[in-house]
Amino acid sequence: MSCVPTAAAEACANCGKHGSDVVKLRNCNACRLVKYCGVDCQRAHRKRHKRACKQRAAELEDEQLYSRGHERPEEDFCSICTLPIRLPVDDHSGFSTCCMQQICTGCIFAAFAKRGMAVCLFCRAPRSGGDADVELARIRARVDKNDPTAICLLGQKYYHGNLGLQKDVRRAAGQPLFELELAYQRGEGVEQNEKKAVRFYTKAAKQGHVLSRNNLGCIEGVRGNQNRAVRHWLISAKMGDTFAVEKIKNMFMIGFATKEQYAEALTGYQVAVEEMRSHDRDEAKRLGGC
Repeated sequence: MSCVPTAAAEACANCGKHGSDVVKLRNCNACRLVKYCGVDCQRAHRKRHKRACKQRAAELEDEQLYSRGHERPEEDFCSICTLPIRLPVDDHSGFSTCCMQQICTGCIFAAFAKRGMAVCLFCRAPRSGGDADVELARIRARVDKNDPTAICLLGQKYYHGNLGLQKDVRRAAGQPLFELELAYQRGEGVEQNEKKAVRFYTKAAKQGHVLSRNNLGCIEGVRGNQNRAVRHWLISAKMGDTFAVEKIKNMFMIGFATKEQYAEALTGYQVAVEEMRSHDRDEAKRLGGC
């Protein structure tokens, strides 16, 4: 029996029973191409359906991968001015462990250089002055309140061995997806496993994580899937990532990206950069900040 659905496909793909008040048909969860009246029919039909199922399931996964994650996540936006922060985020912002808020260099410049504020801009807590013990105590205080950001941050500190903590990758259970990706790709603290790394990269990319999207592009490029690589970098470029623009430029120069794709990347990148600009950020950059 064919696995390709037709207009009259409201019948079990194995036994041919039509759906009714008595016979409840359910889609194949993986491909949604066919329906079954029960688990026994699904198992019996598996060998005939397997190839078409895998092909359609892969197509559905690709549709999700390239259609999701075109917007940056909330944590990439400044908690004060609410504008997206330039990439890479850590180079163009500061993080307040007292309240777990990311604040861009423009707002930091406006508060400290122009107004002389010496407290957290969001919650007004005293600055830690870079004291590792104070930073760790603040993170743990937020962890005790089940703050998910603090849990991830503490995982990062264990992963890197920061703030006086002994490096312990396995204990870093709360680390973000990107840290897990790197661990599996590099074999740091866990057995090296590219398939697991790609799985984590994929999940994070769907959530708008730009570096994960870029790494997927690099992996596809190494595998010789140049078109898939360019599609990943085009998404990142439109979110304001310079690395992705450069990769597409290089691909265009060697004939793996079209002139239209390169132009699309440049236009999207410029739009994203304009959305990240502010007077205070321009002033901070002019005066030697990021």
